[in-house]
Amino acid sequence: MTQTTTLVPKAPPAPAAPAPSAAAVTERAEPRRPGRDGFVDAVRALGIVAVVMLHWLMAEATWDGSTLRIGNALGHGASWTVTWLQTLPLLFLAAGAAAAYRSSRTVGLPGRWWRALGGSLLGAARPVVVLLGVWAVAVVAMLAVGVPDAAVWRLVRMVPQPLWFLGVWVVLVALAPVLQRAWRRWRWGAAGVVVALPLAVDALRFGAGLDGPAGANVLLAWAVPFGAGVAYATDRRDGRRAVPHGRALLVTGAVTALTGAAALIAVGPYPASLIGMPGAEISNLAPPTAPVVLHAVAMVCLALAVRPALARWSESTGRSTVRWLSQRSMTVYLWHLTAMFAVVGAVLLGLGQSLPEPWSTDWWASRPVWFGATFLVLAGLVRLFGRSESSRAGMAS
Repeated sequence: MTQTTTLVPKAPPAPAAPAPSAAAVTERAEPRRPGRDGFVDAVRALGIVAVVMLHWLMAEATWDGSTLRIGNALGHGASWTVTWLQTLPLLFLAAGAAAAYRSSRTVGLPGRWWRALGGSLLGAARPVVVLLGVWAVAVVAMLAVGVPDAAVWRLVRMVPQPLWFLGVWVVLVALAPVLQRAWRRWRWGAAGVVVALPLAVDALRFGAGLDGPAGANVLLAWAVPFGAGVAYATDRRDGRRAVPHGRALLVTGAVTALTGAAALIAVGPYPASLIGMPGAEISNLAPPTAPVVLHAVAMVCLALAVRPALARWSESTGRSTVRWLSQRSMTVYLWHLTAMFAVVGAVLLGLGQSLPEPWSTDWWASRPVWFGATFLVLAGLVRLFGRSESSRAGMAS
């Protein structure tokens, strides 16, 4: 009997798995990038709206046909209390978080970080150039129709005032990777140093009479809420709890900081208003003082304490508003004073009427009309010039 052997061909060897790419290794090594942060968008939106409304409340001007006198409606009586609602810390908190998200996406790639920073700067510069260009044409037109030189140049000095925010923002965003590394390494020790520095500068200014270092607080004071935004976004990007402590502790921190700010004003040389007032010997904003720093700490604590509610709001009833402001925040910020000047000019020059006495019955009764008219002008300006703002503009996350 002959045995038959069947030859079964061997299966070809499986192809070797390709070596993982550097991008794949990086993707596995790093935490997954979170989606767009609704909390940061909500904080930015609320901050922008509050800043605009506060500035619109300040309108006080008289015109006698040749001289334009400009005051501040918040300088009357106890209206300084409104200045404690100023929300500049929220804008820096959102800016810090946005910068940290960008920095995390370019970790280990310094070249990419600087390119991302350059893109953000170009995105922010375009609406600024448009604003200055339009105002240059407006100045020529006003002088040509006979508006007194003094009034025109007074307006020209006021229009660029919001740009100080962008100057501070540029420096802080450039420092964002440094702040991020410091937070990851030293945590609350780093946060303590960031808060202590502007307080120390203020102590030198008012305790030792050294005015020289005071200007540093234009940067150091706003580094406090900016650094808080960096810490928040870094922890969220790294997979940590973005708000590591309970709401009760955050509220306690806010109350403590506000109490400290009020105590400094009560016993120190600081004015009660948290913004500069005409004729005041000291301004709490130029440069920022210790009460402003403590107020910023309080605002950050309160914002983080209500973070879940703000995030939900930004994804539900406030979604359309937040999304619109996220796309046009820079344009709104840059043009809101121009809108106010246009309405004031229409009342004083166009209608030949005077503005109501601040905080009088007529003043209160006219506020809905005042805000409505100024909002309509601003909406028109945003529609006209909003295209100049790209998605890489400085306030976008």
